[in-house]
Amino acid sequence: MISKIALNKKDIPSHVAIIMDGNGRWAKKKRLPRIEGHRTGSKKIIRIVRAADQIGIKYLTLFSFSKENWQRPDNEIKGLMDLFEVTIDREIPGLKKNNVVFKVIGDLDSLRKSTRDKFSHAINETKNNNGLNLIIAVNYSGRDELARCLKKIAKQNIEKITEKTIANNLDTALIPDPELLIRTSGELRVSNFLLWQIAYSEIWVTKLLWPDFRPRHLYQAISDYQKRERRFGGVNCS
Repeated sequence: MISKIALNKKDIPSHVAIIMDGNGRWAKKKRLPRIEGHRTGSKKIIRIVRAADQIGIKYLTLFSFSKENWQRPDNEIKGLMDLFEVTIDREIPGLKKNNVVFKVIGDLDSLRKSTRDKFSHAINETKNNNGLNLIIAVNYSGRDELARCLKKIAKQNIEKITEKTIANNLDTALIPDPELLIRTSGELRVSNFLLWQIAYSEIWVTKLLWPDFRPRHLYQAISDYQKRERRFGGVNCS
């Protein structure tokens, strides 16, 4: 049995995005270095990936490092880059075996070469899979994505710019918009994440810090999503 929470298998969101927040606070509560919170949080990811795959989610986007995060102490940033590389080495064989497609969005040019190389390796190793798409947002900013998108459009000499034109030039081109956005740690903001894509996403917030987030909480979020009426600006006249 996947979960004690009853889910309508015909109404599973195709794309779920998660702002994984609270690693540092989790570590502070336990009187541990902040990097230990990040390390523990990284180990929780694979459980959520497996749970998402089991219930039929097709796309799972995880916000792992924002452009604003460069303001953190140098030792924490170095620790995070090291952690990206260690996590990829640890998890990619399993993702490949379980048919998961690994993708990355964000401005990767500012990352150190060894980290970029690890991401490129992971993308290449899973490119022939056709199961769940695991999308990691690294050095990502929604506003920066839109700025980069408009620069690409400007080079194409397109006279009429439509919503489709913009969508096709975002990092998430060919990826459907998230139906559900989950945020841990209880913060009530979207933190510059997928600003274009979440225009009509349902939002579910939990006070749980990311290292404490479990598959059952994912099921709880989806159960709540399934109880909502999605009108997309319209009115239900029935």
